[in-house]
Formats: sequence, C-alpha cells, structure tokens
Amino acid sequence: MPRSFDTIRGVLTVATILLSTAAANAQSTDTPKANDRETWVNKAERKIKKYELGRKNLAIEGYDPVAYFPEGGGKPQKGKKDYEYTHRGVVYRFVSAKHRDMFKEDPDKYEPTHGGWCAYAMAKGDYTEPNPKRFLIQNGRLMLFYDGLFGDTYKMWLDENPEELEKKADEFWEKESGEKPRIPEDENADDKDNQNDKADDGSDTDDDESGG
Repeated sequence: MPRSFDTIRGVLTVATILLSTAAANAQSTDTPKANDRETWVNKAERKIKKYELGRKNLAIEGYDPVAYFPEGGGKPQKGKKDYEYTHRGVVYRFVSAKHRDMFKEDPDKYEPTHGGWCAYAMAKGDYTEPNPKRFLIQNGRLMLFYDGLFGDTYKMWLDENPEELEKKADEFWEKESGEKPRIPEDENADDKDNQNDKADDGSDTDDDESGG
C-alpha cells in the first residue's frame, strides 16, 4: 500500500479521535442523556427546532428560569454568561451559581412550559414569542406570555379559564413536540391561589445586562 495513503489514513484517524474528544468535552457541562434520568417526564431526545430559542439555543432571552419562582426571588432577572448551563441542547443563564445548581438538581421543574412559547398562543394552537417579563407560575410551572401591540395574553389567560387553557396548551405542545407536560411533584403544586398571582408587568425588574 502506498505510503501516502497510509499518511492520509493516519491523519483522518487522528482527526476523528480529536473530533470525538471535542464532542465529549462539549457535552461535559450538559445534563445526562435522557435515558440516564428515569425521573424525567420526557426521556426521548427533544425536538430543539420546536423550541423558542435565540442565538446558540439561548432560552428566555437569557433570563434566569429559577428567578421566576419564589425560592429564586419571584421576578424576572437577566442571567449572566458566567453562569451558563446547557440542558439537553437548550442553553440557560442564571444570576448566580446557586441558581444554576438549583436548576441542575431539578430541570423539569424550572424549565418554562411549552418550549418557552407564549402559553396562551399554545392554548389557541399557535406559536407566539413571549415577553420574558410577563409570566405566571401555575400549578408549579413557569408559563410565559406575549404582551405587546396586539394585547396582553396574560390578562386574556386569567379572564378565560386558566386550568382549561393550560390543558389545551399542553395538548397542543405534546402534539407538536411529542413531549408530555412536566408537572412538579411538590407541596407548592397544590397551592394554586398563591401560584396564580405570581406575575410581573416588567415595571419592577432587575435586569442585569452583564450577561450579554
């Protein structure tokens, strides 16, 4: 066999090893594969293209998903690039290492519902980008809403039937993505009176733009 062919084959082999190593390192900050976590509601690989994501798969425009919950402060806060974390292909940013670690422990709880799309639009069988500052914690789940020129879907949600709308949104998202609704199993999930008033109109928000 010609020496030149051996050389080319050797280069290709090394390149393959390097690429494999790089890929493994790139995934080292990600959560385990779905089939390694039996507690996850959706074990199959997710359809990233169905999610509402920005550049480089950044979710919620860089807002911290934990910050929306009472234990995270209960209001929208912009995360920082220093505290970035990738979960099953979706990139999230956090205001602190503590919030990042809380998310790592229970991503099913803290991820926004319906791929990050406006929950009201999902209930109506459509896709609409939400305003990250307009949100609701309902049944222990983070829901985002559109609030702009064409109206405030958060108010529409409350004016109609929130429980029925949640069910319809879940059904549409499952049809589109194949994902079943993630419903947290904790004591807060039953306290709907407290959860349904957790919304923010964006007037009192601590936006940390340092995260980019």
